[in-house]
Amino acid sequence: MNTVQANANSENAASSPAPAATSDRYARCIASSKRIRWDIDKDVIRNRRFDFSKKFLPDGLSRVNELAALSASEKRLISQIQGRTYANMFGLAERFITTKVMEITHSHALGDQTALEALVRFTDEELKHQELFRRIENMTAESMPAGYAFMPTPNAVAEVVLSKSTWAVLGLTLLIELFTQQHYRESIEADVNLSELYKDVFFYHWREESQHAILDELEWVREDASLNAAERDQGVSDLIDLVAAVDGILQAQSTADAKYFSQICGRQLTQVEHNQIESLLLKAYRWQYIVSGVQEPRFAKVFSGMINAQQGERVGAALEPIMRVFMAH
Repeated sequence: MNTVQANANSENAASSPAPAATSDRYARCIASSKRIRWDIDKDVIRNRRFDFSKKFLPDGLSRVNELAALSASEKRLISQIQGRTYANMFGLAERFITTKVMEITHSHALGDQTALEALVRFTDEELKHQELFRRIENMTAESMPAGYAFMPTPNAVAEVVLSKSTWAVLGLTLLIELFTQQHYRESIEADVNLSELYKDVFFYHWREESQHAILDELEWVREDASLNAAERDQGVSDLIDLVAAVDGILQAQSTADAKYFSQICGRQLTQVEHNQIESLLLKAYRWQYIVSGVQEPRFAKVFSGMINAQQGERVGAALEPIMRVFMAH
């Protein structure tokens, strides 16, 4: 989190865009939403199945090449297990994102009708994404051996997240939707060795998430402008708590996914091999869901414009145990 600490604004406040400029950004999101609208069956799935002779996640996300002792087929299997979890994690996140966006939409109901329409479209698209990821889980379950377990319960996680301040939830939401774009542009898009259907799922998801990230930023800045210093400081504490909660989910899921790999990989793993795979999964998941978002330049810029140096140091200290292994390379 060095970028955040270095750029933290000691004035402790983000400047809001001029009303006309803000309204125009909402309007552009509406126009994009109309232009790129897609259907799960007609555009994404198209009567296809997943190709299990190919990877699901690219190496840059799965990090499987860090375990040289694994065979090519074992690396492919790990990418598929991670890919199944990757889809489930987005379905999980979109449960609380949808609920929060529905909540903040009410604040525009008797105000800016352009913003209201943009957020209503956002909610509708997130509900569609939840359905898409439920379909993906059902399709992968049909083709993969029994024994996979997705550990978190979406509603229970949503309740924990939504118990925190709106400022913190919007910050976490922007982080998620920015790393979604980064993962697609930098890793998924260019990899020709992925299952075509799996790749298309995240192509279409990325197209709509690009607009959602703009709306997240607008709403986060708007929320920030309404806070006093104490409320913002509580928001920082809440965001730290949420990232810790995400990390707890990742630790549990890496343990479950390592166990599943050991059960279905076709050979008896030594305890050392099992531990190495579990460590690899946790490292990959921390990269996917925390580190890549924290280091995303747009997130760092928005976040650092809202907080002061002391708050930046608090965030950096909270992240240090997670970031340490990545900063060492």
